[in-house]
Amino acid sequence: AQNNLGLMYHNGWGVPQDDKEAVNWYRLAAEQGDAISQFYLGFFYGNGLGLEKDSEEASKWYFKAASQGVMEAQYNLDLPLHQQYLSYLSDLAKGDLGPSFKYPGRSVNEVLESGLPVTFELGLYSLCFALFIGVLAGVFASLRPNTSQDYIPMGMAMIGICMPSFLLGPLMVLVFGIYFEWLPIAGWGDLPGDKILPSITLGSAYAAYIARLSRAGMLEILSQDYIRTARAKGLPEWLVVIKHALRGGLIPVIAFMGPAFAGLLSGSFVVETIFHAGHPFHQPHYVERHRDPDPDRDHPTVPGVVLAALFVKVECYVVPEEVPKL
Repeated sequence: AQNNLGLMYHNGWGVPQDDKEAVNWYRLAAEQGDAISQFYLGFFYGNGLGLEKDSEEASKWYFKAASQGVMEAQYNLDLPLHQQYLSYLSDLAKGDLGPSFKYPGRSVNEVLESGLPVTFELGLYSLCFALFIGVLAGVFASLRPNTSQDYIPMGMAMIGICMPSFLLGPLMVLVFGIYFEWLPIAGWGDLPGDKILPSITLGSAYAAYIARLSRAGMLEILSQDYIRTARAKGLPEWLVVIKHALRGGLIPVIAFMGPAFAGLLSGSFVVETIFHAGHPFHQPHYVERHRDPDPDRDHPTVPGVVLAALFVKVECYVVPEEVPKL
């Protein structure tokens, strides 16, 4: 629209002819990256239309227009929208997520692959933490239902479910990193113990879910006849629980592990940001330049991240369902 207004003022179409006003509108459009307006500004400077003639300024705007045109051709932005869309779908079918606007010469695939090892490692540690704490709390609560031994861990589990990671993470940093100075507050693999706080922060909510699933599964199994028979034979309670009850009581937890791991992998972005946990978007030397895709207008990265997260979720949901059939 700004380019069109400049053209109207330059030619006097529907408005009084005014090259100075045309220059103002062309400049607004050119500063936003419009190659045509940049070319016209070079033309106006070169011919002294509406402003003082300046060959150096004209050359500068001509060069910007040429560079912008080359960049648009490189990223297919010079094509009509429907052709851009069809080109993107064609590349997507080949597994190509397109080039990154922020990092010239690098594709979105390369940007995502560079951060995948840290994301996978963080998800694995968080899952181990969630399984250990969740199963322990659920089994402990199921041994004496409707008592303080049940209410306390289940109450803490409810708090864990309700507390989001973007709140728990800063609290963990404040308490264990700043107040007690027990653990590092940022980094990944740089200092001893710097993987503990991110793993706990990401895994806490899933530990709460696992605790409730473990309790429900164990309560159902502990009421079965074969458990009463084992107790009637005089077996110690710990042997009844570990050898006989856990095998069936943890079936809901095993079924939940696939979706849980998918959620941990696709939902680690916030935790990686809080702790600067090694992802290329979150390493200290990237944070100032590339906090996240949208503010830097790295638009191809946004659908790339969404599609990668969707692929991980689908795989983690489908594989646990298909493996038992093999």
